[in-house]
Amino acid sequence: MAKFLSSSIGKKFLMSLSGLFLLTFMLVHLTVNSMILFDSSGELFNRAAHFMSTNPIIRIVEPVLAIGFILHILYAVILTIHNLYTRPVGYKKQKLGHSSSWSSRNMFVLGLVIFAFLAIHIANFFWKIKFTGHDLLADVTIQGVHMENSYALVTSFFINWWWIDVVYLVGAIALGFHLYHSIWSAFQTLGWSNGLWRKRLGLLGLVVSLIIAGGFAMIPIWVKIASTL
Repeated sequence: MAKFLSSSIGKKFLMSLSGLFLLTFMLVHLTVNSMILFDSSGELFNRAAHFMSTNPIIRIVEPVLAIGFILHILYAVILTIHNLYTRPVGYKKQKLGHSSSWSSRNMFVLGLVIFAFLAIHIANFFWKIKFTGHDLLADVTIQGVHMENSYALVTSFFINWWWIDVVYLVGAIALGFHLYHSIWSAFQTLGWSNGLWRKRLGLLGLVVSLIIAGGFAMIPIWVKIASTL
């Protein structure tokens, strides 16, 4: 087992598993964030955010999630370096377009953009909500329950800081391209793909990437437009 995990295919296997795990998290995270789109009072989003921050299961999953991110990034770096060193000397980039998509050839660059987006997201929202606090997080009472006003923090940043909107849009686009390739590739690495399922998994990757990327991109756009009405 140790020999398998240290091999190139073993690293791809672990990266695929961690990637599918992170995909589940993104769907949950998008579901919570999308509450902003359906309730301008902020109650729906605050209740969802409060549930996520107080639920004991979520608290257990959070460190596992962090480990998943670290493993995914670590193996992506290792595999990229390995591929660079094992690439043939006569390799020509212009020939790649005939056998691979743009996203598959730029997964590492897309990953770097997503990592930068994630760092900004954590610094502006997660870190403030979890650790340092913020004036906008003053408690509100919803149906008799006291909770932080996460809605005020998130929407205020989107309304007042245009560069955060740009970061989210760029991050969402990069995430969409990254997911489009990685979803079917992960299933292929895990041995769940063949000639028939390759097309179906490719379609699945396209649909999921559009939903997740489109959802995350829509939130700052919606908040910005709603603030002007």
